[in-house]
Amino acid sequence: GAYSRFKFESGVHRVQRVPETESQGRIHTSTTTVAVLPEAEEVDFEINPKDLQIDTFRSSGAGGQHINKTSSAIRITHIPTGTVVECQDERSQHKNKEKALKVLRSRLYDAEKAKHDAEIAGERKSQVGTGDRSERIRTYNYPQGRVSDHRIGLTIYKLEQFLNGDLDEMIDALITADTAEKLKAQGEE
Repeated sequence: GAYSRFKFESGVHRVQRVPETESQGRIHTSTTTVAVLPEAEEVDFEINPKDLQIDTFRSSGAGGQHINKTSSAIRITHIPTGTVVECQDERSQHKNKEKALKVLRSRLYDAEKAKHDAEIAGERKSQVGTGDRSERIRTYNYPQGRVSDHRIGLTIYKLEQFLNGDLDEMIDALITADTAEKLKAQGEE
């Protein structure tokens, strides 16, 4: 997929050029940070009934003899997270249980989604770093017509073709370097 090809583009890209408005011919340097993330999967959520402790108790409030006689209120505890939901809105235990499960599912989903979103934010931050110029991964030098990748020390003098989408030489070299590094790390274990 696209992510496997473009994941190496994350980081600080530096552009060196001579603007048309520059009368002295001085090179101007600009930087931009790029983050490449895989498309987020929806948070898959399943509640295991074994993880639930369901208690019934008598409702409090209006209802006269009915609420005094029946245990229609429900308390559901999700044991792994300690999340507790109580419901006593309805007269029937069954309806209260349904409602409580809905609320519990929603709370657990929100917590899981927040955790998932935090992981993605952390991934993005680790990819772009501080955005400081010294963290550059690649330089595009217009006066010399070159593209240099500082991580693998590769320089190609095909700036125009590169900017028009001919990225294969650079991306293939990055994939090869990444694979070699992973194999080396496995060999050291």
